[in-house]
Amino acid sequence: MIASTEFSPPTALITGASRGLGAALAEALARDGWKLILDARGRPELERVASDLAAFTDVVTFQGDVADPSHRRDLAAAAADSGGIDALINNASILGPSPQPELLDYPIEDFERVFRINVTSPLAVIQSLAGHLRHGATIINITSDAAVEGYAGWGGYGASKAAVEQLSNVLASEHPEWRVFWVDPGDMRTRMHQEVFPGEDISDRPEPSTSVPGIIAMLKGEFTSGRYRAREVVSPGPEVSNPMKVLT
Repeated sequence: MIASTEFSPPTALITGASRGLGAALAEALARDGWKLILDARGRPELERVASDLAAFTDVVTFQGDVADPSHRRDLAAAAADSGGIDALINNASILGPSPQPELLDYPIEDFERVFRINVTSPLAVIQSLAGHLRHGATIINITSDAAVEGYAGWGGYGASKAAVEQLSNVLASEHPEWRVFWVDPGDMRTRMHQEVFPGEDISDRPEPSTSVPGIIAMLKGEFTSGRYRAREVVSPGPEVSNPMKVLT
């Protein structure tokens, strides 16, 4: 459990923080007093988020791609400058081609790029920041129900998220000093989700903010490493010792 104090507010690093779930998480943590290190590929959107949140907390931003080693070194340097981080949220990912091709038609170069961004890069970020993660720190790798369901047309993205889940599972076993969560936020009204269904109306999907309370509860509560569905997480009361873990 991470508890904010007046003298030593916790620090979180969030990748893919310029929009969608990343931006919603950044706002919630900023309002709760966390210091933030934010990363995204798009500079204008990232700067807009940082400007909005500067009224609540200290925000440091880095525009770049998590697949770029020099960018990861910048993130590690920022973590060192902050005195260490309490939470790393690997949220940055890509969908791949849109509309989504079936696996037999999936361009291999695109498939490899999806894995490079969605699987290799989160691990590389963790490796870069490992020396700056405080004892008891939390690592959250954002996953998807596409990791466990066989949705036609989701082969590239779904396979990459399945790999992230097993990567997280093994990391949790190897490093019990950290809490490692792989979290399915559910369907959301985001640009990526619109790319899955080009030209379709996705206004019936929930806003990303609906997935935030469960993730915040996990950061603050006595949750053990594992897979969770963000919208099914309930912050435990004093009489509850084992918050719900969703294994499938």
